[in-house]
Formats: sequence, structure tokens, C-alpha cells
Amino acid sequence: MINLYQNLLRPLFFLLDPERVHHISLAALSKTPIARFISPWTSLLESDPIKLWGITFPNRIGLAAGFDKNAEALPAWPKLGFGHVELGTVTCQAQPGNPKPRIFRIASHQGLINRMGFPNNGANAIATKLQRYKQNKTWPSIPVGINIGKSKVTEIEEAAEDYLESFQKLRPYADYIAINVSSPNTPGLRSLQEKDQLLKILKILQKENKKDSLQDTKEVPILVKIAPDLEKQQIMEVLDCIQDADCDGIIATNTTIDHSKVRESINEKGGLSGSPARVKSTQVIRFISRETQGKLPIIGVGGIFNQSDAREKLDAGASLLQAYTGFIYEGPTFCRVICER
Repeated sequence: MINLYQNLLRPLFFLLDPERVHHISLAALSKTPIARFISPWTSLLESDPIKLWGITFPNRIGLAAGFDKNAEALPAWPKLGFGHVELGTVTCQAQPGNPKPRIFRIASHQGLINRMGFPNNGANAIATKLQRYKQNKTWPSIPVGINIGKSKVTEIEEAAEDYLESFQKLRPYADYIAINVSSPNTPGLRSLQEKDQLLKILKILQKENKKDSLQDTKEVPILVKIAPDLEKQQIMEVLDCIQDADCDGIIATNTTIDHSKVRESINEKGGLSGSPARVKSTQVIRFISRETQGKLPIIGVGGIFNQSDAREKLDAGASLLQAYTGFIYEGPTFCRVICER
């Protein structure tokens, strides 16, 4: 299966537009026969399980937000070996995202640049789809996180209310909610990492979270996803907000706007992911772990392609891991190769 993908399928896929391949892949994975066919080589491994926030993760590697924005292939992810999946980014309002083309491969560096801009069907439609999975009893056997972001049409000053509406609609289906304030592809979004803005969002969400938990609606862990480009003082301010709002963890990191490692290969705007983002992501994880004395759970994301990359993130202080670009480059057996001992 490894050789089939890397020697035959990947070269063919890489001849096509990246976003087209993405949609082809999701369409294939959403079909039960395809998922069943590949599962003997890729199925879920209960390797090094961990319990966080009262949730059992059968292994430490999850699918990062951005791949399955609209929950199109939700039942397939455990069949590919993932120990959790993070859907989204979902916005309150449905939106088409930025103009195409908006994904660019950098094969020579095992990287991607994207400027997607949160294309998704909106919180209402995705909540309806998730409810259908529950009703049809096709809900996956792994934890499901949902990543929410600000709608592009919403003014920065009204961001908290926008996040709140998405939170209210999606929380019943989430094992945790990730607050995305760090994508570089929505104008002004990264300014929401500033202390006053972020604290306002987190406090409104936690108030809703705790209020409804008294009314037989579950309280869910709230995590913040940050950029790898923050200065140390900015990271400290984010950590202060997380503590002040009694949030549960941090996802480090989103894509980087630092293209210095690939500038000679491609000149496109957007967030850079994959191998060129690995070191910067690990440095942020290590800093957060040290400053919080390992007490704040960290999901480590950025440049994970193999066991060595995964171990680097865990040694830096991550409790869980996520991948996106590594999965694209390594193929369906990605999780099994990382999890096998």
C-alpha cells in the first residue's frame, strides 16, 4: 500500500490541481466501499492511548482541521488509523473562501501553501450533517473536535458573537471545540490573538459552555489554535487569556506566514505548512510547555511526516498530535507507520 501510493498514485495526483485532488479524495473516502477496501492496511491502531479532558484518544495522531471542512468523510477517519479528527474550520455563515487557485504544492520541500479563507457550508448546514451521522449510526469511534472561525463578513468588533453562534450550533456534536484565531487567510483574523480581543471571545464562550452544562447539555473542552509567528510575549498573553477564561488547552500551531525556507521555489501568498513549518512549530510547543510547566495540554501540529517528527513534538511537550500536509504526502498508511512500534 505504501509503495502503491508513493510510486503510482501520488505522482498521478500531483499532476492535477491540489484542490481538485482534495475533493476527489474526500469524495472517495465518503464512499463506504472505498473505506472498507483500504482499512486492512490502514485501520485504527490503539497504540499509546491517552486520556485528556475525560476523553480517551486511542492513539496520539489526529487529522488536523482544514482537510474535512464540511464533515464529508467523517466515518472514514478511524479506518485510516487516526486517533481523532478535527473538522472545519467552520464559520457561522456559509462562505466560498478566497478566489482560486488557492493551494500550492512545494514538493521539493514537502510543503503546501494555502490561502483557502475558510470555505465551508456554515455552522447550520454542518450541524445538520453531523446530526444525520448520529441518526444513521455512522458516527466514528474516535473523538471529534470542531474548529470554528470568524465569518469573513463579520466585523472584528462583532467576532465574539459570531464565534458564539457557531459554538451554540456545533457544541452538541463536539468532543472539544478549537477556536481558530490564527489563520493568515482571513483579513484581520490574527488580530484576535491580541489579549483584549481573545479574552472577550473566550469568556463569552465559556459563559455559554458552563451555563448550558447546568441544563443537561455537556460542557466541552475549549482549545485555542495559535500561529507559529507570535513573539514570546504574545504567546504569554495568549496563555494568560486561556488561564483567565479557564480554557482547556492549546493547538500549536497553525500555518506560518514565514516563507523564507521556500522562497526560491514558489512566490505565493498564504499559510505555509509541512516540513518547512516543523522547527518553528516545535519551538512554540517547547516554549509553551516550559512556561506552563507541562500543565496545559498541547496538540502539536506542523511538519509531522514520520515517527521521528512525531517524537520530536511529544518530547517538546505535546500530548496529542495532528497532521495535514504529512498525510497528503505520505498517503493512507501515514498513521499506521507513525503508530507502529
